[in-house]
Amino acid sequence: MIRTKICSLLGINYPIFQGGMAWVATAELAAAVSNAGGLGIIGSGNAPAAVIEKEIEKAKALTDKPYGVNVMLLSPFAEEIIELVYREKVPVITTGAGNPGKYISKLKEQGMKVIPVVPSVALAKKMEAVGADAVIAEGTEAGGHIGELTTMVLVPQVADAVKIPVIAAGGIGDGRGVVSALSLGAQGVQLGTVFACSKECMVHENYKNAIIKAGDRGTVVTGRSSGHPVRIIKNKLYREFEKLEKSGASAAEIERLGTGKLKLACVDGDADMGSVMAGQISGLIKEIKPVKEIIDSIIKECDMVLEGLNNSIRGEMLD
Repeated sequence: MIRTKICSLLGINYPIFQGGMAWVATAELAAAVSNAGGLGIIGSGNAPAAVIEKEIEKAKALTDKPYGVNVMLLSPFAEEIIELVYREKVPVITTGAGNPGKYISKLKEQGMKVIPVVPSVALAKKMEAVGADAVIAEGTEAGGHIGELTTMVLVPQVADAVKIPVIAAGGIGDGRGVVSALSLGAQGVQLGTVFACSKECMVHENYKNAIIKAGDRGTVVTGRSSGHPVRIIKNKLYREFEKLEKSGASAAEIERLGTGKLKLACVDGDADMGSVMAGQISGLIKEIKPVKEIIDSIIKECDMVLEGLNNSIRGEMLD
């Protein structure tokens, strides 16, 4: 069984985080991941505090294991979400789309762990300097809002640059990916797309099925010209984005096209004109499975990969 420093730091069995995906990462999914030995995370997205408070209450009823909340710092409700998680003493806070520096000391007063998502070495070093407990280095293979560097390139550079634990994210969906991430210097991994296709995920079945059908080249990046690139499943919405960008539309026009489209896909089940955010790992996902089965199979595969590598190395030495 694989255990790393991050397991001891957070009190979890396996170094596996579930991404805090807006509209996807509800209490049901987060609790299932935590109960299976990983770290489940509620995604706050742009939701007001009253909505996330109910999710936290559900999570507490469904699990007695550590769990987290992801705070999207560009949300108009970010300040009230921070107040909420402080009041509720949520064990782990992950953050995205901004710098959580001004909140870190306050959150740590409650014994909470703060783990920002970073797309670059510079931001990782900055987060370490302001007191982050770890960082999630997310490569461009991930679904949703992305940076430019690949996971393979980003993770070792971040691991070399900071002393705090690094969690690898982007393009990881099985045991082979976990072992690869650990070999790059990560202390754990964050998975999103694979958990979006779990039985416990409350997202619309059309969303899950779109991911399963996507294949290895099924995702595309929209919004590069607006400065806010987002990876989604290739569909009619993508073609609308493509037309706008080729026409030289303004960033505001492109942003308007995307408004409300994630909810359209996740809740209403419109996989054609909705934003089905998913990572490049989609091609590995063949069916909807329970969370525990997903995590157990990943851990089993990790052990098999490591055993195979050891046998290969020993065999080469004997030859």
